[in-house]
Amino acid sequence: MVELFVDTDIILDFLSKREPFYKHAARLFSLAEQSSIKAYVSPIIFANLYYILCKQLGKEQAIKKLLKIKLLVSIVPVNERIIDMALTSGFTDFEDAIQYYAARASHINYLVTRNKKDYKLSDIIIMTAEEFLQCNHNQFQ
Repeated sequence: MVELFVDTDIILDFLSKREPFYKHAARLFSLAEQSSIKAYVSPIIFANLYYILCKQLGKEQAIKKLLKIKLLVSIVPVNERIIDMALTSGFTDFEDAIQYYAARASHINYLVTRNKKDYKLSDIIIMTAEEFLQCNHNQFQ
């Protein structure tokens, strides 16, 4: 089974139905729901989503959406070692560095995001949801 780390922006595309990105994010989470892929996130993503969704929808709706997405993803740990690596990584975005090292420490080979430029130092495969779906099209038919 393909395992992938899903960045905050992809989840927001799905939960907020942000166009033109929604259909690819929805397809990705449909595959997760069908157990065709295994999607992972970090605890930081839940904190980010909560903050953004509360501002958009209010606390009650934010929690409902987070409970929905929690059914579709598994959470990888973030520990002191990951923070240390992120702090010394050379990534321009500290949060992205944490996501990257959390995925890498969990041996996840794909990171799906819309901010590919933030992962130039990566030795795992960085793709958009659309690219991931195109590359793996035959596998998910």
